[in-house]
Amino acid sequence: QVQLVESGGGLVQAGGSLRLSCAASGRTFTIYMGWFRQAPGKEREFVAAIRWTGGSTNYANSVKGRFTISRDNAKNTVYLQMNSLTPEDTAVYYCAAGSTNYHYGYAYWGQGTQVTVSS
Repeated sequence: QVQLVESGGGLVQAGGSLRLSCAASGRTFTIYMGWFRQAPGKEREFVAAIRWTGGSTNYANSVKGRFTISRDNAKNTVYLQMNSLTPEDTAVYYCAAGSTNYHYGYAYWGQGTQVTVSS
């Protein structure tokens, strides 16, 4: 089992920045760590993902150039630096751990952290 705990969400004005953290514990031998988000009335969508080994990354087109995913292997923690935020980024953000690929097949999920961007 893998336990994931997100933190760092909050309220920010448009154009601002936030950094989300996801601390993993337990049997953490998964390959990918991902961030997803779900806005009210919308389906959950992929945001970004990273491989624990090598650190290669993948991003949704909507966040490329604004968001950066990174990891600290020693701390078993993944980060999502979010810059130039817009109201369309408002959502509950979830981190996930899995071993299939960047976009799907995640077996473990955190509880989510709310990000609200005001205009």
